[in-house]
Amino acid sequence: MAAKFSIITTSSFFLILCLTAILFFTLSCFSADPDPLQDICVADLNSTIIVNGYPCKPESQVTSDDFFYSGLVNEPSTDNPEGLGVRRGDVQNFPGMNTQGLTVSRVALAPGGIIPLHVHPRASESNFLIKGYVIFGFITTDDILYAKVMKPRELSIIPRGLVHFAVNVGKGKADLLAVFNSQLPGFANIQTNLFNSSPTIPDYILAKNFRVDEKVIAIIKSKFGSNNSLSTGTWKDI
Repeated sequence: MAAKFSIITTSSFFLILCLTAILFFTLSCFSADPDPLQDICVADLNSTIIVNGYPCKPESQVTSDDFFYSGLVNEPSTDNPEGLGVRRGDVQNFPGMNTQGLTVSRVALAPGGIIPLHVHPRASESNFLIKGYVIFGFITTDDILYAKVMKPRELSIIPRGLVHFAVNVGKGKADLLAVFNSQLPGFANIQTNLFNSSPTIPDYILAKNFRVDEKVIAIIKSKFGSNNSLSTGTWKDI
């Protein structure tokens, strides 16, 4: 009985935190995306016309299912070099999010797993840690690092557009919810941007930027090819 009560209490706490985060990010004063001009605008993902967002599906074709999403139920796989798994609740996976200025994603980190250095150009990010121990950190434009080990049920905030990262420092898997105030926050991975772009940045330019020999750049690039980086699916294809 005590175990059941603990589960119920934990679940209730978790739901309250989630609702609080969702309400916070849907307030227009915190919205990063433009305010909606209608009650609903379920995304028409098949449209060939996309102007700063998706057009609305005809309202006659909208159903209740458009506003419910079960894509975060199952824990994402962390079987990759980063030990990182993500299930996205953005407009591309949950069309009912269209024009609502919101994304909710589930993130899993294996022991020692990382969310590599990256930025979200279109959104601030709030993280609610469900289980595990994770270092979250971000760096300001003045090169100041703010970082802390998060414990279960703690909440963090990552300001919009700043470079940030996370590392699982616990002995078991970490599970968290990442909430963004944009339906498509974007994910720019610093490492793959620099070392796996298409077309590639010339080695001599990167060598000058990092003050190293071009041979060092070639070695780093070999680590971020199509079979070694997040570009293969850890983040983009989930």
